[in-house]
Amino acid sequence: MLREHSAGAVIYRVEGGDFKFLILKYGLGHWDFPKGNVEKGESELETVKREVLEETGIDKIEIIDGFKERVGYYYRMKGNLIYKTVNYYLARTDQKEVKLSYEHEDYAWVTVDEALKYIKHKNSIDVLNKAYQYLKNKGGETG
Repeated sequence: MLREHSAGAVIYRVEGGDFKFLILKYGLGHWDFPKGNVEKGESELETVKREVLEETGIDKIEIIDGFKERVGYYYRMKGNLIYKTVNYYLARTDQKEVKLSYEHEDYAWVTVDEALKYIKHKNSIDVLNKAYQYLKNKGGETG
């Protein structure tokens, strides 16, 4: 069995006293967070910053200390079973404008409740809920 190791970010900004989270619509039709494979010689945080820039055009993010969620799942590609792990970090930005990469069809800045209408993968819902709770418990500057 093949293995993949990725890193991604739950990106948020503060608008109108509320947290808005960035979700991307992938080519296969599902919504999720920016993420990508960790390249040789690259740290997870370097991967996060590179992938966020490549997939969204956002070049200014602040990684929030203390939040890291790991998810793992299986998928098939070209007949091979692959086990993928993704470590998600929490990142704040003040940039609202998004420039999508070719990998994505759309994006949205959404509240947690709105996000649940888009995101269907349980792992991603769990990560988002944990990120939101972390921000609320930490007193994450909503303006």
